[in-house]
Amino acid sequence: MKPQTVHHTLEPLFDENSRVLILGTMPSPKSREAGFYYYHPQNRFWRVLSAVLEEPLPETIEGRRALCLRRGIALWDVLASCEIEGAADAAIRHPVPNDIPWLVRQADIRAIFCTGAKAHELYQKLIFPAFGVPAVRLPSTSPANAAWSIPKLYEKYCIINDFAKER
Repeated sequence: MKPQTVHHTLEPLFDENSRVLILGTMPSPKSREAGFYYYHPQNRFWRVLSAVLEEPLPETIEGRRALCLRRGIALWDVLASCEIEGAADAAIRHPVPNDIPWLVRQADIRAIFCTGAKAHELYQKLIFPAFGVPAVRLPSTSPANAAWSIPKLYEKYCIINDFAKER
């Protein structure tokens, strides 16, 4: 597979009541194709998040959007563009960050979480130095992170409940 320059095409999901910002690295090809976050069928993000929030698993994009907004969760990605092969974070070159400080100013964000080591590494390198707001690293829910079972992911993602809105 040949590296290609990819531009982030998904709008950030948030409203003025969002309290938690969850950042991935860059939408996967499946997510870009579907037009929504964590859309690869093997990605465990929605199973883990709904379990953590004690909500039914949303099956549709609209259900996923509604779950996040109802519970004060914003979704976006660290990168606005990069060169990448497929969906492998390890293959990212020439990263350009999204304007995370802008989004945080639009909402009531109280905590920022990065899903995966690469998202956190890029946040620390490209955003934190000028912004100064720390982000918590969570394990990736990608199927490539097979070492992390759903119960182990659930345990780590429960920290989101400290900041998410009640129903």
